[in-house]
Amino acid sequence: MLRRSVALLSAALLVGVLAACSGGGGDGAGSGDGRVRVVASTNVYGDLAKTIGGSHVDVTSIIDDPDKDPHEYQADARTQLAISKAAVVIENGGGYDDFVGTMLKASKNTKAFVIDAVKLSGHADGSGSQLNEHVWYDYPTVSKVVDAIAASLHTADPAHGQAYARAAAKLQDQISGLESAEQALLPQTRGVGAAITEPVPDYVLEALQMDIVTPPAFSKAIEDGTDVPASVLQQTLAQFTDGTAAVLVYNVQTTGAQTDAVLAAAKKHGVPAVPVSETLPSGLHYIPWQQGVLASIAEAIRR
Repeated sequence: MLRRSVALLSAALLVGVLAACSGGGGDGAGSGDGRVRVVASTNVYGDLAKTIGGSHVDVTSIIDDPDKDPHEYQADARTQLAISKAAVVIENGGGYDDFVGTMLKASKNTKAFVIDAVKLSGHADGSGSQLNEHVWYDYPTVSKVVDAIAASLHTADPAHGQAYARAAAKLQDQISGLESAEQALLPQTRGVGAAITEPVPDYVLEALQMDIVTPPAFSKAIEDGTDVPASVLQQTLAQFTDGTAAVLVYNVQTTGAQTDAVLAAAKKHGVPAVPVSETLPSGLHYIPWQQGVLASIAEAIRR
């Protein structure tokens, strides 16, 4: 049974979800063949939009290559044009992909619905805690993004509203399956020490109630692209010699001498390493990608 029925896009829900999105979406910019134009900052959100919209949407994912860094992305004319004509724009937010806001402002496209995943997540609530912007690893947030995409597409293209509702309901059911999988793994993962190179997988590790043992100063320096202090690096490497870290979950898209040293230490001391990424791996959709992440963590812990 689907997690939600096609009543997902009832008038009440449409009002509630769209209130969390900026922009008007008024006439819904369509492509030359009648499809709804959607621009996503990364192929993670682009895949969600395509899964919901199917053949009725024309999706452009700006960051679709693991070699592209969202923090350093420079807009090109082709992407700027796509933004200017979009009916729906999906950004991660939280400072991760500020180029989207820059391009939107330059395009003067005020009609597009703009979906900000971090704002929907509620994690940037001003509580004072350090924001982890990698919210595509937070399944409750992804569920909210799916609602927002479906609602925005319904408003831009009411004729296919029921198709969007059915696809979104199926996707929500699969996201619920990811959350259930996390719960099922808790007896194995609760309290297990996990080392990281960056906070990319932290929402999953926290949902699994694992103990993230890497010094925050190390993961922040790697994420910011700055040098790790020697004392912090030694403290990080010691996790693999003293048994504190039972598994290493590392961002495969970030390389450098210090992350290489961490990977080498894990290998030397027999600590299994699980790769994660910031963009969708080639040939995968969001759900099987995340299923693979959970399965890899579970397998690593069983070793």
